[in-house]
Amino acid sequence: MGNIFAVTNQKGGVGKTTTAVNLAASLAESGKKVLLIDLDPQGNASTGCGVDKSAITTSSYDVIMAEAKAIDAIVRPEELSFDVMPTNTDLTAAEVQLLDVKLREHRLRIALESTREKYDFILIDCPPSLSMLTVNALVASKGVIIPIQCEYYALEGLSSLLKTIERVKQRANPALEVTGLIRTMFDARNNLANQVSRQLINHFEKKVFHSIIPRNVRLAESPSHGVPVISYDRTSRGSVAYMAMASEFMRREKNN
Repeated sequence: MGNIFAVTNQKGGVGKTTTAVNLAASLAESGKKVLLIDLDPQGNASTGCGVDKSAITTSSYDVIMAEAKAIDAIVRPEELSFDVMPTNTDLTAAEVQLLDVKLREHRLRIALESTREKYDFILIDCPPSLSMLTVNALVASKGVIIPIQCEYYALEGLSSLLKTIERVKQRANPALEVTGLIRTMFDARNNLANQVSRQLINHFEKKVFHSIIPRNVRLAESPSHGVPVISYDRTSRGSVAYMAMASEFMRREKNN
């Protein structure tokens, strides 16, 4: 049965969706059966996988609101070797609607029970906020992957996220753990980036992935073409970095 991982950071612009899409693609490239769930109302993971948001008939909104089964919302976009549960702006309404339903924090976990056995890994791209959608992803997940940009405010935002993870672990999902922190958009020439990177390693030690995702033009260009960077330019530094991260991630999971 596939393990579920939330890819989240409440701070926007840290490479969260880029990590979710490209880790999914890299795991699939390694022969794993992968499902990527877009749980961000912006729908960037959907468009980054070549899904036309205006043409979606069944989305993660329908699944989390129990108006459709998970299997009915899953698609396999052209040129991709993994499945996607896309979304669109309809998901924005779920934030308010979930406040009035039973087991509101558990809706996604319940919906995925019948689908997990089809996959080795399920990745959830969360919204850049500590919202009810993010809580649903955390309750459904075994682990949390935290993309983090090595800049001045990085650690400040991280502390709030870790407190939320701990609360979810205590109240709704005792199995939840931080799988790892992945340093993104990294520029080794930047002294501050190197300083923050050292602080992360000193504080979180083995939780920090050895793999580092560099700033890379091809990585930034690939979403506009509706494909992960491995399909756009597999020899680019961004593609090589995410393949390395996928290998490291699989080794960690095998040893757990």
